[in-house]
Amino acid sequence: MIGFDEAIEHIRSVAKPLGTETVRIEAAAGRVLTGPVIARIDSPRSDTSSMDGYAVRESDLVGFPVSLRIVGESFAGKRWVGEVGAGECVRIFTGAPVPTGTDRIVIQENVRREDDVAVIDASPGPERHLRKHGSDFRAGDELLGTGRLLDPRALVAAAAADVAKLEMFRTPRLHILSTGDELAGPGAAADRADAVPDSVSLGVAALAEQWGGVCIGRQRLHDDLDAMFAAAKVAIDQADVVVVTGGASVGERDFAKAMFEPLGFDLTFSRVAIKPGKPAWLGRVGTRLIVGLPGNPTSALVTARLFLAPLLAGMRGQAIDAALQWQNVQLASQLGACGPRETFHRARRDGDAVEILPGQDSSAQRALADADLLVRQPPNSAAIDAGATVRALHF
Repeated sequence: MIGFDEAIEHIRSVAKPLGTETVRIEAAAGRVLTGPVIARIDSPRSDTSSMDGYAVRESDLVGFPVSLRIVGESFAGKRWVGEVGAGECVRIFTGAPVPTGTDRIVIQENVRREDDVAVIDASPGPERHLRKHGSDFRAGDELLGTGRLLDPRALVAAAAADVAKLEMFRTPRLHILSTGDELAGPGAAADRADAVPDSVSLGVAALAEQWGGVCIGRQRLHDDLDAMFAAAKVAIDQADVVVVTGGASVGERDFAKAMFEPLGFDLTFSRVAIKPGKPAWLGRVGTRLIVGLPGNPTSALVTARLFLAPLLAGMRGQAIDAALQWQNVQLASQLGACGPRETFHRARRDGDAVEILPGQDSSAQRALADADLLVRQPPNSAAIDAGATVRALHF
């Protein structure tokens, strides 16, 4: 049995990007760039109005009140063509190109319109309400760097660069195999007295999507080794990562690892000295990675957050530490002593402090809905007083 940090180093050693592909920008959200995004155009492409109002010549704003003849209108996407002369102005709207000859905008609140004449009764002040040509960026500027996750903010910048396609790291494909005769689809468990809803695979699939994976299949397996081997072969053929839930103990029907052995299974680690989640394991068949999670729902989701999330982050082109950003938090109440296994407590924020949730059993599910942090407690540590600082991970 290995420690948590050693298990993470094993994850780091195998969490490598899967290759690259060209992706249309509409499908690029949540993926990682393999190269920089370079602007193809200037932004703004010309001097642009930042307000609705009137484009005027500064030299005309003397001897108030001033009356200027309105010679046209300029809209975003449909500029006014021509040159504004002395005593003239152009009605202009936010985002519209500023007409030639003008050098400031007087906002509409400071103008009275009388037919085709704009009357400015008093000085509009020093603000020009202009966005200067190229003031945001110029063609050729690097807007996003290699390795940037295309979150909503970065997606805006990529689109503003006027690029239609991007080179991205490939998305890891997952296949989830849930083992156990007791499992039934949600909504069907009530029909069998000994059935349990398969809640784990849904939660793991959703977590995988959050961290850059795409679930291409979920399958519930009965404890039949021949049938499990057939399912394992299909999953290995189709996916980059196979996630197995349950079947990792030492019972007569715990076949989670055995079903991969005819395929050339190589075990990286088996069992981790953490609570919950001791049965978690990692292996591979050729280039395909296999993550084993406990069958108990809380254990499965905690270990998926601790091990599967950084694995997927690395495989989609990020550093695995992007998924392991520990933060210092303050305990709202005392935390009891810890046994020989490093413990990850489900917790939630309570104002400026963190509350450890009741219901820490590895099979508990109700408390998962309230948890937003995992609080890390070293092995064999004494009780930790309220107000003390502990390490926590977003959950």
